[in-house]
Amino acid sequence: MQSQAMTINCRGQLIDLKQPSVMGILNVTPDSFFDGGKYATEKAILSQVERMLLEGATFIDIGAYSSKPNGAEISQEQELSRLLPALQSVVAHFPEAIISVDSFRAEVAKAAIENGAAIINDISAGSLDSAMMSTIAHYKVPYIMMHMKGTPQTMQSLKQYDNIVKEMLFYFSEKVAAARQLGINDLIVDPGFGFAKSLDQNYEVLQKLELFESLDLPLLVGVSRKSMIYKPLESSAIYSLNGTTVVNTIALMKGAKILRVHDVKPATEAILLYSKIA
Repeated sequence: MQSQAMTINCRGQLIDLKQPSVMGILNVTPDSFFDGGKYATEKAILSQVERMLLEGATFIDIGAYSSKPNGAEISQEQELSRLLPALQSVVAHFPEAIISVDSFRAEVAKAAIENGAAIINDISAGSLDSAMMSTIAHYKVPYIMMHMKGTPQTMQSLKQYDNIVKEMLFYFSEKVAAARQLGINDLIVDPGFGFAKSLDQNYEVLQKLELFESLDLPLLVGVSRKSMIYKPLESSAIYSLNGTTVVNTIALMKGAKILRVHDVKPATEAILLYSKIA
């Protein structure tokens, strides 16, 4: 019997995550590690969203704060000034699109939801803003909770674990309990590849990814063009699409339900081919 937890309610639309789906990344930041500055105009933003939707994205994830390692800290006002024009434009032109907003700030989440966002994607799972979970509970939107220690500025120095997967599962069980206590129904967990994890730790988490199914929640995996892919290949983010597809396929085989990617078509193809043996 399909778990109730695998269905999420996005503005009244029930999305069944029993079948894996794709979340297309739209960074409206000048400094994102792969596509910083690429979507600086409304025309570029709308063109990319249209392409991702045509290629099969179920969700579009808009981010206005770069969470890359040692990324620049920006104010809430800066984040909102980048986010809201892009969000409003996307909602106006693609009213059927399911928009996720990538932010750890409760006020940004509130403004995003009030301007059409259907999901909040929080890299800190409420750790960086104590008002976040109560905001999610108030608006009753799905909430993506990622594993991270520290902040984007400090996480690279926080890679010490005795048993990384065990500690991550404990972290998520605590976060899920806190969310449930507030009445948050729709939860998605993201292991946070690249966040407070070394290259070897990322692959240990990938190797043991099926253990996260014990949480009985949809699992989102975001490895797209990250250094865990291009460093072993002695390459760069630009040349890491093939490696991304390989790792995404492994993630699908180990239970991933959402692939968060820069390149939608290869991810939808991976899901289609994986479904032939699933």
